[in-house]
Amino acid sequence: QVQLVESGGGLVQPGGSLRLSCAASGLLLDYWNVAWFRQAPGKEREGVSCIFHRDGTTYFADSVRGRFTIYSDMAKNTVYLEMSNLKPEDTGVYYCAADFRHGGLALVYDYWGRGTQVTVSS
Repeated sequence: QVQLVESGGGLVQPGGSLRLSCAASGLLLDYWNVAWFRQAPGKEREGVSCIFHRDGTTYFADSVRGRFTIYSDMAKNTVYLEMSNLKPEDTGVYYCAADFRHGGLALVYDYWGRGTQVTVSS
């Protein structure tokens, strides 16, 4: 059974940093595609970043490029989203998602975590 568990969210001031973790079980990340999405209150879920583990390719939404980094620790079967220079508009619930065939920043993933709240506020 595939499970994705996010952690690392919290309250941070504008300009601050957070690192989110997505711990996977029931699958080995080596050949899976993993993405981070976020959803702000009253808004649709949007893709933030993704990684294709087969070749290491990464993608970022324009709104976070240059501020967010995505990487993996295969020994821990965990994907991280390192977020810096956070802005109030980065506030939302952050979800990780995994799929063996599909990838990118669209809502095409089969497996989802329950999310972790990120609030950027002074």
